[in-house]
Amino acid sequence: MALFPAFAGVSEAPDSGSSRKELDWLSNPSFCVGTIPSLSQQTEEATALASEGSPLTRSPLKSESSDESDTDKKLKQTSRKKKKEKKKKRKHEHHRKTKRKRGQSSNSESELDTDSEKDKSSRSIRDNKKETEKPNQENNAAADAGRRFVWLEDIQALTGETFRTDKKPDPANWEYKSLYRGDIARYKRKGDSCLGINPKKQCISWEGASREKKRSHKHVERYFTKKNVGLMNIDGVAISSKTEAPSSEPISFIPVKGLDDVLPPVTTWLNPLGIYDPSTTQWLQGQGPSEQESKQPDSQPDRENALLKAKVEEFNRRVRENPRDIQLWMAFVAFQDEVMKSPGLYAIEEGEQEKRKRSLKLLLEKKLAILERAIESNQGSVDLKLAKLKLCTEFWEPSTLVKEWQKLIFLHPNNTALWQKYLLFCQSQFSTFSISKIHSLYGKCLSTLSAVKDGSILSHPELPGTEEAMFALFLQQCHFLRQAGHSEKAVSLFQAMIDFTFFKPDSVKGLPTRGQVEFFEPFWDSGEPRAGEKGARGWRAWMHQQERGGWVVINPDDDDDEPEDDDQEIRDKTLPRWQIWLAAERSRDQRHWRPWRPDKTKKQTEEDCEDPERQVLFDDIGQSLIRLSSQDLQFRLVAAFLQFLGVPCGFSPPTSCLYMAMDENSIFDNGLYDEKPLTFLNLSFSGVSSVGRMDQLGCRRWTRGHSREGEEFIRNIFHLVMPLFSGKEKSQLCFSWLRYEIAKVIWCLHTKNKKRLKSQGKNCKKLAKNLLKEPENCNNFCLWKQYAHLEWLLGNTEDARKVFDTALSMAGSKELKDCELCELSLLYAELEVELLLDSSGAATSRAVHILTRLTESGPYGPYTGQVLAVHILKARKAYEHALQDCWGESCVSGPAPTDSCNRLISLVRCFMLFQYLTVGIDAAVRIYEQVSAKLKGSVSPEGSGLEDSAGTQRLSSALEAVTLMHTSLLRFHMKVSVYPLAPLREALSEALKLYPGNQVLWRSYVQIQNKSHSASKTRRFFNAVTRSTKPLEPWLFAIEAEKMRKRLVETVHRVDGREVHATIPETGLTHRIKALFENALRSDYGSQCPLLWRMYLHFLVSLGNKERSKGVFYKALQNCPWAKVLYMDAVEYFPDEMQEILDLMTEKELRVRLPVEELELLLED
Repeated sequence: MALFPAFAGVSEAPDSGSSRKELDWLSNPSFCVGTIPSLSQQTEEATALASEGSPLTRSPLKSESSDESDTDKKLKQTSRKKKKEKKKKRKHEHHRKTKRKRGQSSNSESELDTDSEKDKSSRSIRDNKKETEKPNQENNAAADAGRRFVWLEDIQALTGETFRTDKKPDPANWEYKSLYRGDIARYKRKGDSCLGINPKKQCISWEGASREKKRSHKHVERYFTKKNVGLMNIDGVAISSKTEAPSSEPISFIPVKGLDDVLPPVTTWLNPLGIYDPSTTQWLQGQGPSEQESKQPDSQPDRENALLKAKVEEFNRRVRENPRDIQLWMAFVAFQDEVMKSPGLYAIEEGEQEKRKRSLKLLLEKKLAILERAIESNQGSVDLKLAKLKLCTEFWEPSTLVKEWQKLIFLHPNNTALWQKYLLFCQSQFSTFSISKIHSLYGKCLSTLSAVKDGSILSHPELPGTEEAMFALFLQQCHFLRQAGHSEKAVSLFQAMIDFTFFKPDSVKGLPTRGQVEFFEPFWDSGEPRAGEKGARGWRAWMHQQERGGWVVINPDDDDDEPEDDDQEIRDKTLPRWQIWLAAERSRDQRHWRPWRPDKTKKQTEEDCEDPERQVLFDDIGQSLIRLSSQDLQFRLVAAFLQFLGVPCGFSPPTSCLYMAMDENSIFDNGLYDEKPLTFLNLSFSGVSSVGRMDQLGCRRWTRGHSREGEEFIRNIFHLVMPLFSGKEKSQLCFSWLRYEIAKVIWCLHTKNKKRLKSQGKNCKKLAKNLLKEPENCNNFCLWKQYAHLEWLLGNTEDARKVFDTALSMAGSKELKDCELCELSLLYAELEVELLLDSSGAATSRAVHILTRLTESGPYGPYTGQVLAVHILKARKAYEHALQDCWGESCVSGPAPTDSCNRLISLVRCFMLFQYLTVGIDAAVRIYEQVSAKLKGSVSPEGSGLEDSAGTQRLSSALEAVTLMHTSLLRFHMKVSVYPLAPLREALSEALKLYPGNQVLWRSYVQIQNKSHSASKTRRFFNAVTRSTKPLEPWLFAIEAEKMRKRLVETVHRVDGREVHATIPETGLTHRIKALFENALRSDYGSQCPLLWRMYLHFLVSLGNKERSKGVFYKALQNCPWAKVLYMDAVEYFPDEMQEILDLMTEKELRVRLPVEELELLLED
C-alpha cells in the first residue's frame, strides 16, 4: 500500500525502472490491506487491557491454537473477569489511601492515560509490522523480541509452545537497593545470627535490620545542665507576711497569709452569693479599674525597679553636686553590678532584660562611660585612670594598652604606686615580654623617681613615702632577676648599692643622684674588690687612694686562693636526657650565682670567662642605683641582701613584691614546730627562695649553706657591714649570723650526718665565742641566748645550763626591766620544760626557779631544789606590778615606743609561762585574754592619724607575738596532757582574722583542723577570711588543707602502699581543690605569684591529666613569664617538650646555663 493514499495510483503505475526507484519511498511494503480488520480488533483489545490496568510489558504471549474449544474460551473469559474485578477493588482501595495532588477530576486523568496508551500501542504495532517484513525475518525475530514487542501473527514459524524472553533492563533495579518489597516473600528472623558460623569469631551485619526499639522515656536532666543553670538565674519572688506573736494556744489549721487586707464580700444583685472579687464585679457592671489602681506597682519586681531607679537618681544627683568626690564615682561604678542584676530596670522590649542581664559587654560599657565622666571632672585623679585602664583590658589591644600606660606614666612620673602597677603590667604581657626590656624599664623607673626626689623634675614634686617605695621597687627588680636566672646581675645590684650607700666619698655627696652615678662608674670598672669579695675596702677608700696615686698591690697567700674542686656535673649518663639537663642546670645555678671577675693575680682577662653572661657591666646596674638617706632603710638594705643570700634575718619583702617573689613551698613546712612548739627556730623565709636555689617543688627547705666560695662571700659581707652599725642594729646582725650557723647545725641534725655535724658545730661555737669576746658584745644577752641554745641542740645540756647561769649572773639586779634578760630567762625555762614531756618533776621545778629568780633583786643563783611557795607568791605579785607599770608607760594612752612594746611582749610571755607552771593552763589563758583585750582597744584604728601609725603598728605586732605565745602554750599543753581542741581552735581563728598573713598561725590552724573528721567549719572559716582580706596566705593554706585531706583519704584507700581502692567516695575533693586554685588565681595577688602556679601545675600532673596541665603551664607563662622555675617544672613534667621549652626560654632571654648543644658535647665525652 502506498505511504500516502492520495498517491497510491502513482506508485502502482507501470513505469520504467528508474522512475520506480525514485517513487519507491512512497510505498509501505510491510503493510497489507487484508490485515486492517484484525489490526483494528487487536487495537481495541489492547486499549481495553490498558484501561483495566494489565501490564503489557510483563505478560507472556501465548499461542492461540485453532483447535481450542468455545467452552474453554468462555471459562477463560469468566476467570479473567473475576481477576479484573479483584484488581479494580485493589485499585479503589489504593486510591482511597493516597492523596490527590491535583484539583482536576479523575475522569479527565483516566481519559488522558487511555489516549496516550492507545497512541503507544498503535505506534508499536506499526513499528513491529515494519520489522517483520525485512529480509532474514525468521533469524531476526528472536533477537528483536528481546528489545521490542513482536506479535504472533508476524512470526511465520510458529511452534506449539511459544514464549517471549524479556531482556530489557528494569530501571528500578538500578534506582533502588533491592527488589520491590511486594515481590519478596515475607518472613520473620529470630535473632541476628546465622546457622553454621562461630559466634565468637564471626558476625553477620544485616542491612536494614530492625534494631531494638528506642525507649521513649525522657532523660532526666541534672541540676548542673545548661537549662537548669539558666533557671537558677531567674530572680525569685520575695514573699512578705505579717509577723504575728506566737500564741500559746494550739491551732487546728494553718491560716493562709496575705488575705488580711481583703474586705468581707458585700451581697448585691450582681453578686448575690458574695463570691466575686471587686474586679469581677466591676467587669460585670461594665467598668474598669481606676487609674490609681492600674498604676500602682503591685508586683515585687516593680518595687525593686522603683527602688533601684531611686538609687540611680540619687547617685546621679550626688555626683552632679560633688563631681570632685573620687570615692563617690568609684562607688557609682561598683553599683552598676547591682543594677545589671535586676531583671529589667532599663528594658525596653520584651526579652531584652535577659540579654542585658547576661551581657558583660554592656556592663563594661556602662562603667567605662561613668569613668570617662568622672575623669572629665577630675583630670588629675590617678585612681580613676587606673580603673579605666583595668576596665579597658577587655576592649583594647595590648599595643594600645601599653601606649595608654605610657601616657599615664608621662603625666604622673612621681607616682610610685602607678610605677609599680605599670611594671607589673609590662612584666605580665607574654607577647611583648623580654628580660632586657623589663630590666631597662626598672632602671628607667628608678632613675626617674631619683630625679623627682632630687628636684630635677620641677613640674612634679616628691610625694610622701617615695623613698620607701623606691626601695621596694629596687627589691622587686632584684627578685625579678633572681627568678629569671640572672643571679649575677641581682647580686651585683646589691653590691653596688652597698658601696653607693655606705662608702660614698664626701666630695660627691652634694651632687644629685645622676652625678653620683657618673662618679661611681670608674670605681665599678676599675677591677677593685667589691662588697663580699676578699680585700674589699669600699668606694671611698678607693677614691682617696686614687688621689694619692693608687693602691700598692700585695700578693695574697696562695693557700687561700685554691679554687674549690667542682663536682662532676654529669654523674650518670644512662639517665634520660631531661634529667641530666635539670641536674646540671641546678648545679650551675648553685655554684655560679656570684658575678665572674678576672683575677689579676692570675693574669686573667675578660676573654678568659667561659660564660660571658656571668660578667656584669656597669650599664646593667647604673640606672637602678638610688640614694637611701634614712638610717632604717639603710639597715633594711643590708638585711634584705643577707636574706637574699639565705641568711635568716627576719626580713620580709614588702607586700607589693612579696607574692611575686614567692616561688617555693617552705611556708607549709612546720620544721621542728611539732616536736618543740615552745622553742622552735622560726627562720621565716616567707616562701622566697635564696639565691642559687631552684629546687623541685616539694623539697623540704633547710638552710644547708652554699659552697665554700659562697660561704666566704657571706662572711666577707658580715665583716664589711658590721662596723657600719652600732647598738641594737649591730647586735641584730651578730644574732642573724649566729642564727644562720645554728640553722645549718639543725640541718645536720636532721640528715644525721655526724661528720659534718661535728665540724659545723665546732665552727659555730668558734663563731659564737669570737662574737662574745668583742667588748660591745660581752653583755649582749641575745648572743648568750643563741650560744646556750646551740649547746643545748648539740646535746650538751650541762654546758648549756652553765652558759645560761653565767649570762643570768651577769645581769645583776635588772629584774623585769630588761626585755633581753626576760627573753633569755624565758628560753632557758622553755628548754627545761620541753626536756621532759610531762609537766612535773625536776624540769618543771627548774623552770619555776628560773622565772622566780628573774623577779628577785639579788644576783642569780643556780638551781638547788624545790622553789618555796612564798617565793612563788612574791614572784606572781612582782609580775602583776610590772605589768601594771608597763601599761602605765603610755603603751595604751599614746604612741607606744619600741622599747615599751618589746618589754611588754617579754613580760607577758614570761608571766604566762609562770602561771602555766604554777597554776595551770586556765590561768595563762586569763592573762592572755586581759592583755589582748587592752591591746585590741589600743590597736583599733578609730581616730589614728599618720603620726600614730607607727605606734599602732608596734602595738599590733605586740598583740601578734602574745597570740603566738598563747597558741604555743596550748599546743604544748595538748601534747603533754588531755585537753579539748576547741580553745586552741577558737584562739587561732580569732588571731587569723586579725593577722591573715601570719604563716606560723596558719600552719598551726591547718594542722589541728586536719585531725577533724568534718571539714565544713574549716571551709566556712577559709571562705570568710578569703572574702574579707587581700593577702594570699589564706588561699594557699586553704589549698594545702584540702590537699592534706585528700592525702588522708588516699592513705585510707591504699592497701599495703599499692594503688588506690576507692571504697569510700572522694566527696569531690579534686574538684574543690581545682576551684580553690582558680579562685586564688583571680585574686589581687594570685595571678602574679609563681608559687601558686607551681602548686597548681604540680597538682594537675599528680592527677595524670597532662593535656590540662600543659594548658595551665602556658596560662602560667601568660602571667609569670619571668619565672624560670616554671620552665624547669615543665621540663620535668613534660620531657617530650624539652626542646620547645628551652627555645622559649632563649626567646624570652631567660638564663639557660647549659645549652642543649653543650649538653650533647658533654654526653659525647
